[in-house]
Amino acid sequence: MSSLTYDLTLAGLSVGSAAALTGIGLIVTYRATGVLNFAHGAIAMVCAYVLRQCVVEWGWPLWLAATATLVVLAPAIGVTLERFVFRPLAVRGSDPAQTLVASIGVFVLLVGGAALLWGQGARDDAPELVSADPWGQLAVVLVLAAGVGSVIRWTRFGRELRAVVDDRQLAVLGGIDADRVAAAGWAFGAFTAGLTGVLLAPYVRLDPYGLPLLVMEVVAVAVAARMRSLPVAVAVALGIGVAQSQLTRLHPSGWGGPLLQAADANLFVVALLVTSLAMPRVDMRDALPRTATARLPTPPGAWIVAVVLFLLPLGFAGSDLHTSVQVPALGVVLLSLVVVTGRGGQISLGQAAYAGLGALFTALLSAGRFPGLPRLPELAALVVAVVLVAPLGLLTGRPAISRRGLALALVTFAVGVGVSRFVFAQPYATSGLSLDRPAAFDGDRAYYVLELVLLAAALLATHALRRGRTGRALAAMRDDESGASATGVQVPSLKLLAFVSGAALAALGGGMLGMGVRAFDPAAFDPVRGLLWFAAVVVLGADSTLGALAAAALLVGLDAGTRGGVAAAVIGVLAVLVGRFPAGPHEALRTAASRLRGRRTAKLTPAGARVRTHVHPAARPATRRRALAGVTPRPRVAAADGAPPPPGPPAPDHESRTGGGGWNTNPAGGRVPRHAPAPAAAAAPTLKARSLHARYGRFTALDGVDIDVPPGRITAVVGPNGAGKSTLFHCLAGTLHPTHGQVYLGDRDITRLPPHTRTRLGIARTFQQLSVFPSLTVAENVRVGAEQGRPTDPEAVERALRLFGLDGPASSLPAAALPTGTLRRVELARALAGNPRVLLLDEPAAGLDGTEVAAMTRVLKALAADGTALLVVEHDLDLVADLADVVHVMTAGHIVASGPPDHVLDEVVP
Repeated sequence: MSSLTYDLTLAGLSVGSAAALTGIGLIVTYRATGVLNFAHGAIAMVCAYVLRQCVVEWGWPLWLAATATLVVLAPAIGVTLERFVFRPLAVRGSDPAQTLVASIGVFVLLVGGAALLWGQGARDDAPELVSADPWGQLAVVLVLAAGVGSVIRWTRFGRELRAVVDDRQLAVLGGIDADRVAAAGWAFGAFTAGLTGVLLAPYVRLDPYGLPLLVMEVVAVAVAARMRSLPVAVAVALGIGVAQSQLTRLHPSGWGGPLLQAADANLFVVALLVTSLAMPRVDMRDALPRTATARLPTPPGAWIVAVVLFLLPLGFAGSDLHTSVQVPALGVVLLSLVVVTGRGGQISLGQAAYAGLGALFTALLSAGRFPGLPRLPELAALVVAVVLVAPLGLLTGRPAISRRGLALALVTFAVGVGVSRFVFAQPYATSGLSLDRPAAFDGDRAYYVLELVLLAAALLATHALRRGRTGRALAAMRDDESGASATGVQVPSLKLLAFVSGAALAALGGGMLGMGVRAFDPAAFDPVRGLLWFAAVVVLGADSTLGALAAAALLVGLDAGTRGGVAAAVIGVLAVLVGRFPAGPHEALRTAASRLRGRRTAKLTPAGARVRTHVHPAARPATRRRALAGVTPRPRVAAADGAPPPPGPPAPDHESRTGGGGWNTNPAGGRVPRHAPAPAAAAAPTLKARSLHARYGRFTALDGVDIDVPPGRITAVVGPNGAGKSTLFHCLAGTLHPTHGQVYLGDRDITRLPPHTRTRLGIARTFQQLSVFPSLTVAENVRVGAEQGRPTDPEAVERALRLFGLDGPASSLPAAALPTGTLRRVELARALAGNPRVLLLDEPAAGLDGTEVAAMTRVLKALAADGTALLVVEHDLDLVADLADVVHVMTAGHIVASGPPDHVLDEVVP
């Protein structure tokens, strides 16, 4: 081995050892708590700063400072985070997105705190804890990996750790101290973060932004190990480190030379992009918590106040006006997150990249340096830059189709880091660039007026994406992606629309920021900014345009009026409180204020009561009773023994009895819902499955299943748990494709069609676990089904609401506040509003009481009589006996018996 190769290998082992430490810490924290700790790099940075403070500023001996930093401070940070930030989330059973928001909040808080304490300048005098010889670092890594792996695999603590991650509540019931396990995991993870920071600080730039980002770039080694295998993480880290070091001797020439050199210097970033795209199943649970994206009512007069505040800077002068110029531009950038995150429910940590591309393309176009395009005036350059950047939203939108939760967070973060490293940080793209304002808007005041006009246009575009059919579809996708797809919403297309629209808005805001400061500044669009913007929008109301404008004013105002880092610290504090206040700090303040008002309720004097009676005569209580009556409709028959009336369809009025309105008269004396313009029995096709096979790994769930669901009849499938009922249901609904076999709707093969396409062909479904969109009202839920289902008449929504007793005041109630029985009716009404020909019901009686089940049975029988084909998967055999025309019994993936319920249930089912 040549001397150069040997030296480069040693240098690569040194870098790889630091990356391996990061991978070990991330994996241990994830396995102990289920949290992908985005704050790992920030903890590393804080520990590096503290070690430098102790040694350089205070003159401590290195060994004492290192002991205090790594043995005391770092574990204490981890334990504090577990106790006060992440334990409330774990106890409440929060989804991964809330822990993601909290960990980003910790990252932002520590970065902002470091900027406040030590300034934003880089330090090059960090003490060297271990010599540059990599063998000592490598030995530390290997010993740590072997020790941790042994503990996890062979000890009782390791078994407890795995149990806590799998199911914290079940582990607690089994006698495991979950808090102790989680605290130990956080303490060790923080220790490895601190060790990484003090090892890297002497050889890289020590500043509040650079070191945390550098550490987080190597999260690729943990992702490559699927957040589980320590040996794989160590091997990948060392391999990438050595490869990156060896590639430095290459000096490619030609037009691609600078790009290849950038790739050589940022091989960990390349690995992050590859692993985040190639391994989507790090964690695929919900995208964002509903509490983080639910739209809050706008206080009266709030928009008037906002307009006044945004017009005030027109009276400013000098530096105050120059600073205010940044607020509308940043507001446009944050509106892009309202579209992607607030309305679409998608995690996006890379919006800074699109904003930076908007500024860069505007500068290149106005300077005549954009390939293939002439020099353009500044305003035209901004418009063209937005058009060019918008399609680049597919960089994150296309992966988002198959990813959710932390997997999507990693992809968007990787895109942001990649653009920063391979575009913004490269001299070939940004050297010598200047950016001027449009000629007619050169002054600060004139340019601020232009910004207000562009901000108004962005607000109108955001409003268009949050209202009407598209807005309801986006909200449905945000609330419940599977339910939205089953309702007919084209989820992949909507995700692309959200990300492309978000990229366009971010590019517009980025170009405005660049023209405001008259230069393209890569530091203004680094990935840390993206994390800060995301946290700010989420904590101040992700689905609130006013929240985005308030966040822009807060971020610019705090950093301009005080020392840099205050804005990050404030946003970080708000974000880490997500565990204490799940609905956000604003909702907590509102609740506290309402409680204070409740304690000070004024009491009317007798004279005041008489005056109120004359002014508001008894109409208000009657209105309240009508609203409640809309939630619990009139019964068909009187309830026995004083029981509450059954929540069935409302009694027919005169219009119904005469054949008008929403009901047809059945010759047999019953009532049949008319949910289509003409009887569907003659034209409705049969849903058929032929030779269906489905497997989960080595387990065979379906083994040659044949079934018909004919129109005008109710078909039921029963059987024990694990028989394959749910798998068959998912194959028919389109959420699962069979390994072999076909599914037909009439003569059409629909085996490979997605759920939303099947819905538009006339196959609707309900869910065992309620799939209702809580941020929409009852009427909006039903309208989504009508808009996304088969073409139907304009009265479909009103007819479905009336059929299930949801018309009147009940239609405007938020779905989130309704009881289970009412939500079942909302789900059924939504399905029927799409004019289905086949209705698939997955345990429709789950969560209902006897009267509610009886009412639902009457409705389903009426639907079958009207020609709808119904398939019911149900455990309640009494319900099946009363409801079904044909029963199929499944066991071990086979249908073992079929026939009328009185025969099958009496003779086959024990």
